[in-house]
Amino acid sequence: MFKALRYLGWPLLTGLLVALLVIQRFPQWVGLPSQDVNLQQAPQTTSAMQGPVSYADAVTTAAPAVANLYTTKVVNKTSHPLFEDPQFRRFFGDNLPKQRRWESSLGSAVIMSPEGYLLTNNHVTSGADQIVVALKDGRETLARVIGSDPETDLAVLKIDLKNLPSITVGRSDNIHIGDVALAIGNPFGVGQTVTMGIISATGRNQLGLNTYEDFIQTDAAINPGNSGGALVDANGNLTGINTAIFSKSGGSQGIGFAIPIKLALEVMKSIIEHGQVIRGWLGIEVQPLSQELAESYGLQNRPGIVVAGVFRDGPAQKAGLQLGDVILSINGEPAGDGRRSMNQVARTKPNDKVAIEVVRNGKELKFTAEVGLRPPPAPAPATAQD
Repeated sequence: MFKALRYLGWPLLTGLLVALLVIQRFPQWVGLPSQDVNLQQAPQTTSAMQGPVSYADAVTTAAPAVANLYTTKVVNKTSHPLFEDPQFRRFFGDNLPKQRRWESSLGSAVIMSPEGYLLTNNHVTSGADQIVVALKDGRETLARVIGSDPETDLAVLKIDLKNLPSITVGRSDNIHIGDVALAIGNPFGVGQTVTMGIISATGRNQLGLNTYEDFIQTDAAINPGNSGGALVDANGNLTGINTAIFSKSGGSQGIGFAIPIKLALEVMKSIIEHGQVIRGWLGIEVQPLSQELAESYGLQNRPGIVVAGVFRDGPAQKAGLQLGDVILSINGEPAGDGRRSMNQVARTKPNDKVAIEVVRNGKELKFTAEVGLRPPPAPAPATAQD
């Protein structure tokens, strides 16, 4: 017995070691998962630089078409803080001595055409009695407001000067996260300034800034005074209108927002042609379809929005929609997001018809509504001037 083991021992041990080596090297041969780690190696490049060393050419192309804005308005101020006391006003009313004074603010604008049309933010020019445009070449002139759109925070200005530089318009729908972005404007009134960053995100909404939100987010430094200025790509092409910053301190914290130029051009063209922005309107208010509501309607895993309000004699009411209906689709587009669906309606021309599929009391119904003209937003309530 011992002789047989001694005779077979070395072959068995050798075979076992060979088997272990095979299992370790080729585990898939015996049905075990492969232990290989496949790494994607970057190709060798002849140059360590992957982008331009300087963006001076882009700035040279775009900067002359970015102007500084200086707006002023007349406000009435009571001559003494005591006059602001509610008890004092109770006895003397509003017939108190007031002083007229000028308030000024800063902003930026982009020259869109040699004819003198400029794009800027509505909040920069709203209520202004005088708008001074200062060009990079040193010229200054007064601008007049052609029209504004508070719902996208855009305004169109017109100046009358010859030999105006105009910016080259890019395609905001072709930008990608990580693309280089340059912000040009007049921060804090120090003069034209260029900052650089990247595109941090696209399609930002639900920020509570505007009614229609589709912002480009960038970490290029944007500060007060940059509003209405240009966001351009690495070639100097306009991709957005700088609008707002997210900041707790009032200064740049790497989160700025710009209106995509595609949307801005649509607004500008409509204002120039019609004096206002033409938008479609159904006359409904909607809310998201929560999980609880979806279960009560029997609509699990189906997109939809709930009709939370219907305007009297509006297009939706005339078509037959009712409070509590769940809209499944509009013109075949799933209605899973209320903001996106209302933007879809807004892009529809008034008097055009849209097909609306809804669920009511467990039954699927189809309606056809004739889109109306969205009424202008109600003016903000007046506030007392200090």
